[in-house]
Amino acid sequence: MNLEDLVSSSGEWLRGSGPESDIVVSSRIRLARNLADFPFISRTTESDRAEIERILHSQLQAIQDAGKAPGDALYLNVTDLAEVDRQFLVERQLISREHAESEGARSVVIDCSERYSVMINEEDHLRIQVMHSGLDLEAAWERINTIDDLIEEQVNYAFNEKLGYLTACPTNVGTGVRVSVMLHLPALVITRQIEKVFKSLQKINLAVRGLYGEGSQATGDFYQISNQVTLGQTEEELAKKVADVVPVLISYERQAREFLIHESQETLHDRVSRAFGILRTAQTISSEETLHLLSSVRMGINLGLIGDLPIPTINKLLIHTQPAHLQKLSGNELDATDRNIERASYLREHLNSGNADPSNN
Repeated sequence: MNLEDLVSSSGEWLRGSGPESDIVVSSRIRLARNLADFPFISRTTESDRAEIERILHSQLQAIQDAGKAPGDALYLNVTDLAEVDRQFLVERQLISREHAESEGARSVVIDCSERYSVMINEEDHLRIQVMHSGLDLEAAWERINTIDDLIEEQVNYAFNEKLGYLTACPTNVGTGVRVSVMLHLPALVITRQIEKVFKSLQKINLAVRGLYGEGSQATGDFYQISNQVTLGQTEEELAKKVADVVPVLISYERQAREFLIHESQETLHDRVSRAFGILRTAQTISSEETLHLLSSVRMGINLGLIGDLPIPTINKLLIHTQPAHLQKLSGNELDATDRNIERASYLREHLNSGNADPSNN
């Protein structure tokens, strides 16, 4: 398997299955870890970074060769990748934007089914992340805990008896865990209840971010809810805190959808139909408009307003219409104007009759 094999496939978190997958797109848990014998990345020399990368890569390879890691894995030297390939991995959520844009020795190990990835030399020496489709935090925790234990058997983590795991950013000290759930909340946006919900989440120390996590803006009504505090609680307690809130948000979104169906059905149907029509016929379309329109279509499918169009197809289009994916799929370097034309063509191909089934993609 190589990078090109990932281009035409879909990651685990895009499968559109799992509990509550009509509203919960994916569940993700990330752990930040550092080696005890090296300074944090911001204070390392180029030689340090190269040595950290060598040690962690060899240990991860040894775990893989011993058949202990779940599934096959792909190793990529991020330093040597072309810009479009780094952006492709960001869009696919397999590396962070910071990892793509930083300098020096760095790499990523990707499970071939894209259930997990391990970034080496991001803000911390190690960033381990596991992603599952739908609301599946318990299974995600079990998987990442296994991977973390396997790595910790091979290396010495920076750990303090009083503080816990030591990390480059003080906000990650303690457990180093970030538990995130990506939610699709269009009805709460339409009914203008979303700000009230966000204020309530902030009061209990939960953060709200956009589609691509920290530093990204919410686009297309997709939001990531995650813990802000990592100190003073166990990893399991932090995961439970997020898991306990998500059903409440799901209930609010469902109530808002019911309200729209009963109080403004024609307006709602018109919104969904217009979105679907534009996506199926546009000759040029931006990435931002595509996300907004796909959001309406995704809601319309879940409300039964659009038939014969699977949610996995919409999830896949959300990512495959991003700039780097379009260029990788077309095999050409495209400027913004050409990407808008290519995006419209790709949408027409996959949303018109006979092409909606994901098996045809």
